[in-house]
Amino acid sequence: MAECSAVTGRQIGVLADRDGNVCYVIIGDAKGIFIPELADYPLGRRVLRGLRLIHTHLKNEPVSQDDLTDLSLLRLDALIVIGIKGETPDNIQLAYLLPPGSKKNYEIKNIPFQRLEAVLGDFDVMVSNIENEMQDAIYSSGRKTSGIDAKKERAILVSVSTGLRSEQEDSMEELKELADSSEVLVLDTVIQRPKQINPKYLMGEGKIKELVINALNKGATMLIFDQDLNPSQIKAISDITELKVIDRSQLILDIFARRAHSRDGKVQVELAQLHYRLPMLTGKGTAMSRLMGGIGGRGPGEMKLEVDRRRVRDRINLLEKQLESLKRARQQRKTQRIESGIPIVSIIGYTNAGKSTLLNNLTRSKTFVEDKMFATLDTASRRLRFPKERDVIITDTVGFIRDLPEDLASAFRSTLEELEDADLLLHIVDISNPRFEQHIKSVENVLADLVLSQKPQVLVFNKTDLLDSGEAEGICRRFDGIAISALKPETFNRLLNEIETRLWH
Repeated sequence: MAECSAVTGRQIGVLADRDGNVCYVIIGDAKGIFIPELADYPLGRRVLRGLRLIHTHLKNEPVSQDDLTDLSLLRLDALIVIGIKGETPDNIQLAYLLPPGSKKNYEIKNIPFQRLEAVLGDFDVMVSNIENEMQDAIYSSGRKTSGIDAKKERAILVSVSTGLRSEQEDSMEELKELADSSEVLVLDTVIQRPKQINPKYLMGEGKIKELVINALNKGATMLIFDQDLNPSQIKAISDITELKVIDRSQLILDIFARRAHSRDGKVQVELAQLHYRLPMLTGKGTAMSRLMGGIGGRGPGEMKLEVDRRRVRDRINLLEKQLESLKRARQQRKTQRIESGIPIVSIIGYTNAGKSTLLNNLTRSKTFVEDKMFATLDTASRRLRFPKERDVIITDTVGFIRDLPEDLASAFRSTLEELEDADLLLHIVDISNPRFEQHIKSVENVLADLVLSQKPQVLVFNKTDLLDSGEAEGICRRFDGIAISALKPETFNRLLNEIETRLWH
């Protein structure tokens, strides 16, 4: 390699697997080499790739920062740099990664050319030991002992914004809750506040590489961005790393896909997912094309990309027809309810405010509840009896959230339109959440979008048992709300009296 490199005046690299088989030979220029895409050697659940890189340096220079970046980003088993003096190897260095928690991320050793075989004789044993130490460091730190499955997705949460830091931190806290609801283990959070947003990576290229290296060192399997990414940004960031890259909208869509059980919910979620993913479809040029049929056909035919897009559009059309059919069925049920003359009370509020728990304890029913965002998506209706043989229908709706993905909002709009039939809205607020005022505004914004702001409302502060009683009373007076704990039916008296007064005066 040293002789060939000296004669050509170019750096030469070799990628070899753990059995010593040469997998790639790379011819670079005088300054460096370009490592090809290593699709045949994916990382998967392994912490190292199973490939070592050996390459020459024409001016006998030591391991460079670019070399170390490649070592860290690509998770190579090791890097061996051959410094050339004349036409012979002289300064040879071995670099390899160290387990997370070490003082440094890597180790560099000088190897005399004469002792090369002796030092690297048990190379496979050395790499196996390094990999085992890295694996243990990643899955230790209490994660194994706490019973967390090693197969669970592990994420670094990222926020890049030029807005107010307080708003950025609040949004990041909500992103953590969303990740927890999607059963993703959060390893770390990164908040960046650049002077201006990089249109390609959101942050600078150097910063995004630092982020990826940090994520790999901590054993992350995905990056979740708090900001919505466009298709080109997702592709650019994915090209740097093999980690999954998703944004806030995709995370919410994933939660909805997990939690939708009714036919309405499943159709609405699938429709939103297809609308979101359609612009993300990208092709690889004519290599993916089919030959054109017919007489006198010239050149490539319909590309696989176009076939995929057409299939997605066809599926969207089908789902929209199904959604229209389900809407007609809801209209029929609506007509029956109106004819019965029974008042309708709809429970609305920010996600995880306790709406389903309140419905269960008001009506002694068993709707699924869980202390997570969007634990229930499917609309549930129950009958509640008041004195003097009076009944009402209590309806639970999907939880609201700020910046709900537009495609998801459009898909669920038909469900939320049922709020038009409600005689009274119970706006449930989690008073224990430090961001409850923002939540109130978010719900009011959704109601304004649906032209429902004029509907009669009762503001109900839930989870008052988690606050000091004096503080809870002060907040209720300030907002003219009613204090309850959805877990304690004995706190419902004032709420039930208010409902009765509003409906029957």
